[in-house]
Amino acid sequence: MSEAALNMEHMVNAEQVAQDPSDGDFKLDSMIAMRAQHIPGNPFAMGDARVARAVANGEDVIDLSKGNPDGQPPEFMVDEAIRATHDPEDFRYTAFNGKPAFLQAAASWYQREHGIDLDSKTQLLAVSGASVGIGLVILTLINPGDLVVVPGPYYPQYEGSTAVAQGRLHAIPTDEEHDFLPDLDAVDESVWSQTKLLILNYPNNPTGAVANPEFFAKAVALAKRYHFIIMHDFAYAGIGFDEKAPISLLETPGAMDVSVELCSLSKMYMVAGWRGGFIAGNPVLMDAIKCLNLQTTLLVTSTVLDAGAAALNSDQASVRVLAARYRKRFETLKAGLAKAGLHLCESHGGLFAWMRVPQGENDRDFTTWLLHTAGIAVLAGSDFGPTGAGFVRLSLLKPESELAEATRRISAAMQQRH
Repeated sequence: MSEAALNMEHMVNAEQVAQDPSDGDFKLDSMIAMRAQHIPGNPFAMGDARVARAVANGEDVIDLSKGNPDGQPPEFMVDEAIRATHDPEDFRYTAFNGKPAFLQAAASWYQREHGIDLDSKTQLLAVSGASVGIGLVILTLINPGDLVVVPGPYYPQYEGSTAVAQGRLHAIPTDEEHDFLPDLDAVDESVWSQTKLLILNYPNNPTGAVANPEFFAKAVALAKRYHFIIMHDFAYAGIGFDEKAPISLLETPGAMDVSVELCSLSKMYMVAGWRGGFIAGNPVLMDAIKCLNLQTTLLVTSTVLDAGAAALNSDQASVRVLAARYRKRFETLKAGLAKAGLHLCESHGGLFAWMRVPQGENDRDFTTWLLHTAGIAVLAGSDFGPTGAGFVRLSLLKPESELAEATRRISAAMQQRH
């Protein structure tokens, strides 16, 4: 075939492609995986957007909707982070599972604070925050259609990460009368027989509930009887309001056989922006989690691991100071809201307060009203699952003076309302 003929054939083919009617039917949204099409919205991101719009419109807002630290980490931790930035060793990639010194510090913390002996090489993994750990554990364990059980109200990511894994979520209701601890014996046997993963979170976000040894023992016994795994989100370790500090699930006899636990540097040491934490638990489960971690997540920043090791190796006095501070803030908020005729549920730990909305009110409508009438941003209880309806969550991460001002604004708005 001559060159002219070849050129003519190429032009004809190009014209046919350009005129192919199927070309105009190509839709990018048809290429999106199902797992990405059915993920629930992130209530924290949506809350940020609401506050930003209100502020842009000139509204004076006290933002109690998020758990952003309002202070600084311990000075020795900052000093170690600064030192680490000059360490040539930290210019290199870190070990995939985390720097050995950090993992050993986490193991030592568990032994000192909870009497648990862990092998730092086989039972611990450094992660970029507890949220990363939540996603890792769920993706490691949950196949499409598998059932995840969680007491409600619950941290929204449990639902979101379960949706990514294409699992199913079942919430066990809780109530104030029982300190927001679920009655595990009341759960139908048909639910337990389908369960692949039970997620627990104590101290609890959003209710401030804490677990006792009997509750954890019951959960472990059920896991062994019905062959499911327990993931305990221990993000608020050390942040307890009672005389006895919050307990680890792994303290429970037999828990190591069926469990993993997540811990966060963010809450204990006020370094939410640094993104650091760790997963601990059964070696077989940890091995599988590490395999997924190797392929899906980023290594924890080396300087964060060094600073985190310093914090975990400390006497934890700074954590106890925070716990006492948050307890005092909770009491300030509770007393001020009581004057407004509003009921704050008792809290035993964590960073938040759980408030019942006025009788007959919708929690989402009440949240909107608080923002635009009182200038107070909170999150609707429904953001924490259907069992959270009728409540709102308020953050304790503001100085007492701002919390007192928030209660004054709310009280004034409530008086005008009536």
